[in-house]
Amino acid sequence: MIDTHAHLERCEQGPDAAIDEADAAGVERILTIGRDQAVDLAARHPGVWAIVGWHPHEAAEADVETLRPLLARPRVVALGEVGLDFYRNNAPPDDQRRVFAAQIELANELGLPLVIHTRDADDETFPMLEGARVPVVLHCFSSPQRLDEAVARGYLLSFAGNVTYPKAVELQQAAARVPDDLLLAETDSPFLAPVPLRGRPNSPANLLHTLAFLAGLRGVDAASLGELIERNAARVFGLP
Repeated sequence: MIDTHAHLERCEQGPDAAIDEADAAGVERILTIGRDQAVDLAARHPGVWAIVGWHPHEAAEADVETLRPLLARPRVVALGEVGLDFYRNNAPPDDQRRVFAAQIELANELGLPLVIHTRDADDETFPMLEGARVPVVLHCFSSPQRLDEAVARGYLLSFAGNVTYPKAVELQQAAARVPDDLLLAETDSPFLAPVPLRGRPNSPANLLHTLAFLAGLRGVDAASLGELIERNAARVFGLP
């Protein structure tokens, strides 16, 4: 199994312990988000790859050009997570737009997939993504009202532990409808722990709970769904 989105350096037990626990649970591959530390973790662990970028919360201080040497490193497979977040507004919206646009262009130039964060910003995120000429992954998919548009554009939709929450009915309906070749799963560790672990720090090993829940929604067995997601992740991120 593969966890397609985790913040290993922020896991409560430490990244090395989180990786070991995940491997023991059958989650043998992890894509970790960040910059220098993510790249270092990927270099040290054969089951880890890095996704590098400036988060919208960091837009006020972001220097997109500093990403180039990191994106050129082995085992860096995508640019992310990038996008817009108008819910928390931790950075001025104009800075978020500027940095997002610059990272879309950098991904286009380098031919790297984009991993997208969008919160209360879909009305601007989706139009800006029209300029993307690379694969797009909507991390922690939370835009069920945009499902048909995302599918029509060929975006990959990655579901995290919040899909298991009892009130997430629209998200669950969307997860049941995503075409097989566009489905991914993630933990977003240490955030969004799935039921029955909701409220605790999350970890890549907990992917099993989300995967089982998604399998139930889609009427398939969890092992088959895990293999499907592995194939999708290998295709979009160029994994062996």
